[in-house]
Amino acid sequence: MIVGIGVDIVDVSRFIAVLGRTPRLQERLFTPRERVRHDGTPLDGTSLAARFAAKEAVAKALGVPGGMAWHDCEVVAGPSGQPALELRWTVAAAAAEIRAHAWSLSLSHDGGLAIAYVVAETR
Repeated sequence: MIVGIGVDIVDVSRFIAVLGRTPRLQERLFTPRERVRHDGTPLDGTSLAARFAAKEAVAKALGVPGGMAWHDCEVVAGPSGQPALELRWTVAAAAAEIRAHAWSLSLSHDGGLAIAYVVAETR
């Protein structure tokens, strides 16, 4: 059963500009594993914008509870390269409150925009 849905869209050029003005922001928003591809190549701004949208979409699916830490929601590549979520501590606790045990994530970018769609389900 679906217990939460979240969607977020990010203007890629604006996001890249913010990262450029605030160099440490990338470290505050993303784990080291999120900032690189599976082969260790750094992600470009478009891919980071999509991952940021995913984190925002997760928060929306959870009802935007306060106190969640950015690093407690990690966007990673699944076994076949598809995006997946790994939740820890503050975000996992918020997910447990709504009994969200399974997550679906879709990322896309085109025309200068990055979008993420998240579905949270119970077992």
